[in-house]
Amino acid sequence: MIKLHPEGVILYLYIQPGASRTEVAGEHDGSLKIRVQAPPVEGKANKALVRFIAKTFELAASRVDLLKGETGRKKQVLLKGIPLTEVQTILSGLLAG
Repeated sequence: MIKLHPEGVILYLYIQPGASRTEVAGEHDGSLKIRVQAPPVEGKANKALVRFIAKTFELAASRVDLLKGETGRKKQVLLKGIPLTEVQTILSGLLAG
């Protein structure tokens, strides 16, 4: 679900676009599952995802980079400049509640 990177932490995601609301929906096949309200057209779901991840991890959107999966459901997102322990703590809270 997460991997250390020289610039921060890589988060492995499974995305469900076109949902009724944007939210964390648990785990899916070793990835964090996120439902995104935006439709998967013209990059709208990716933009909404980046905003949601930035808000969730209290980062500027410019510190969240989509590394892989621009057109697919499986994505890798780089969270720049955030410690691994902080990501683990936030993820634990998201998955517990």
